[in-house]
Amino acid sequence: MTDQNRPLRVGIVGSGPAGIYAADALMKSDAAAERGVSIDILERMPAPFGLIRYGVAPDHPRIKGIITALHKVLDKPGVRLFGNVDYGNDIDLPTLRSLYDAVIFATGANADRALGIPGIDLDGSYGAADFVSWYDGHPDVPRDWPLDAEKVAVLGVGNVALDVARVLAKTADELLETEIPHNVYEGLKASRAREVHVFGRRGPAQAKFTPLELKELAHSPNVEVIVDPVDIDYDEASEIARRSSKIVDQVANIIQDSAIRDPQGLPNKIYLHFFESPTEILGEDGKVAGLRTERTELDGTGNVRGTGKFTDWDVQAVYRAVGYLSENIARLPFDEQAGTVPNEAGRVTGDDGQPLPGLYVTGWIKRGPIGLIGHTKGDANETIACLLEDAPTLPAPTDPREDALTEHLTSKGVPFTTWDGWYRLDAHEKALGEPHGRPRIKVVERDEMLRASGATDEQ
Repeated sequence: MTDQNRPLRVGIVGSGPAGIYAADALMKSDAAAERGVSIDILERMPAPFGLIRYGVAPDHPRIKGIITALHKVLDKPGVRLFGNVDYGNDIDLPTLRSLYDAVIFATGANADRALGIPGIDLDGSYGAADFVSWYDGHPDVPRDWPLDAEKVAVLGVGNVALDVARVLAKTADELLETEIPHNVYEGLKASRAREVHVFGRRGPAQAKFTPLELKELAHSPNVEVIVDPVDIDYDEASEIARRSSKIVDQVANIIQDSAIRDPQGLPNKIYLHFFESPTEILGEDGKVAGLRTERTELDGTGNVRGTGKFTDWDVQAVYRAVGYLSENIARLPFDEQAGTVPNEAGRVTGDDGQPLPGLYVTGWIKRGPIGLIGHTKGDANETIACLLEDAPTLPAPTDPREDALTEHLTSKGVPFTTWDGWYRLDAHEKALGEPHGRPRIKVVERDEMLRASGATDEQ
C-alpha cells in the first residue's frame, strides 16, 4: 500500500510529448496539491522531446514550437529529467518498481512498419523512419545517406510521406536556415533527386495528409507539385467523407488545385499519384530499378479494388512511409501485430487480461502510431486518471528516496544528462548556429551532446 504521508513517486520512461504530457497531468492533479508528486522522466537520448526533436522535419518550426509548452512542464519543481538512460540496459523493470509507486511507459514508435511486397529488401529500398532519423540528426544512425537516385518513389499518403518527399525535393540551401546538422546539409547538397513520386493506394478523399502539410509542398521556389487530373475521383463514400469533415474536404480541394494548375517549369518535381497500389519493387543487380503498381478503382464504399492494369515506374530508390511501429519493451507484455502494450485505458494488462499493478502506458505505445501530437494529451489524461484512482492501493516501492535513482545510475557508471544539462546543450547548439545566422545547429554525436550537457561534470 502506498504511504499517503510522502509524495507519490512516479517514473516515466520517455521524454517525448506523451511522457511530458503525462507529467503535466500529474502535476496539475489534486494529488499533487494534496500530498505532492515527485516525477522522474527517463530518456534514452541525451536530449529530451523525443519525436519533436528526432521525428519532425527540420523545416517545421510551427510543430517544433510545441517544445515551448513542453519546456514549461520540465521547468516545474518536482519534475526531473534523466537523459542518456537506456531502459533495459542501464535500468530494468524490477529496479524501477523498487523506486516508484507507478511507472509509465511513453516510449513511442520509431521503427518502420513492414510492407510485404517482393523486392522490399533490395539496395535502395528504405524505411522512411530511418531517413527521418538521418535528416533529424539522430546520434544512433549513420552520418551518411545514399542520395544518388534521380527518381524516387515514396509509398504512403500520410504526413511522413510528405516530409520525406519535401526534404528530398527541396534544395539543401533552402533547408540551411533550419537546424539541420552539417553532415545532413552536405548530404542533401550532393543529392541527385529531381523527381519524387508519392503513391497512394486509394483516392484524394482517403489521403491522410493534413491541409497545412499539403500546402507546404508548394512553398518551395524550386519544387513543382503535379497531380494527374485522372486521379481526381470520388465515389459516394468519398463525397460523404468530404461533407462530413472539413479537413478531408480541404485536402481534396488542395489536390484538385494541383491537378488543374498550369506547369510552372520548376527544376524539381513532386508527383502525387492516387489509385496506384505498389505490388513489387523491381531490381537489377540487387539494386532498385523500378516500382510496379496496380491501378485501383473506388468500389463505392471508399475502399478500392484492383483493375488488373499494371504500370512500371522508372525510379532508383523507394521509401516506404506506411506507418511507424513500436518496439517490444523488455519485461512487459507486447502485442506484436498491433505494436502496442496490451492495456485498458492505460493500465498495462497481463496475459490473463488483469491490470499489472503500478504499470501504465501512454501515447503511441498505448494506442498505436495514429493521430497527431495533440491527441497525445487526451491519452495522457486518461492514463493519469487511472493511475490516481489506483494510487491508494499501489504496491509501495522499497526505496522511494529521490536520491535512489541518481545513486543507481552513478553506481553503474551511466553518464546521465539532466534538465540543467539540456539548457547547456540548448545554448551550445544556438551558439553554433549564431555565426551563420541560423537558429541553431543540431549536435549529432552522442559524446559531444554529453560533453555539451556537462554530463560527466554533474556526477
